[in-house]
Amino acid sequence: MAGESEVLQELQAREAIRDLVLRYCRAIDRKDYAALSALYHPDAIDDHGAMFKGQAGDFIAWLPEMLEAMEATVHSVSNHLIEISGDTAVGEVYCQAYHRYPGEEGMEELVVGGRYLDRYEQRQGEWRFSYRKIVADWNEIRPSRTDFTGPMFVGAATGADRLSDPSAAWFASDGGVSADH
Repeated sequence: MAGESEVLQELQAREAIRDLVLRYCRAIDRKDYAALSALYHPDAIDDHGAMFKGQAGDFIAWLPEMLEAMEATVHSVSNHLIEISGDTAVGEVYCQAYHRYPGEEGMEELVVGGRYLDRYEQRQGEWRFSYRKIVADWNEIRPSRTDFTGPMFVGAATGADRLSDPSAAWFASDGGVSADH
């Protein structure tokens, strides 16, 4: 049976890896390429199938071409299996990714259901991706019926890219923790 110290180390590793995956989703959706770059080891590989396969740094340099035309993207993760062995780990992350972009006959939506097969490595005390491969399980392309002006949007903060997104100021401050509620 593992000692308390080993259990604590494994729990800390799991939480760091989960946080890594969540930060990936945020960086992609906010088009924050500097934040995305910090999630991969310098020699990491990213395999997005026919779209891209190669060095993660080259993947990140390629992303603006792919994402800048997109009006919105939302990457949501759910099941996350992690197997840890010392300073390395492998994972399978279930993901649904929503993309809204201009099509030939108006705005279109691409929704992809799939998984990421990941290899994580802890180097110099920090967990990052060393390999990431997408597995596409299904996708749906449809005309967009999304309304960004409906009643839920009246008076609400709305999402944006990079530092224009309300979350950038939120995380740069104390997140309203000290505000009177």
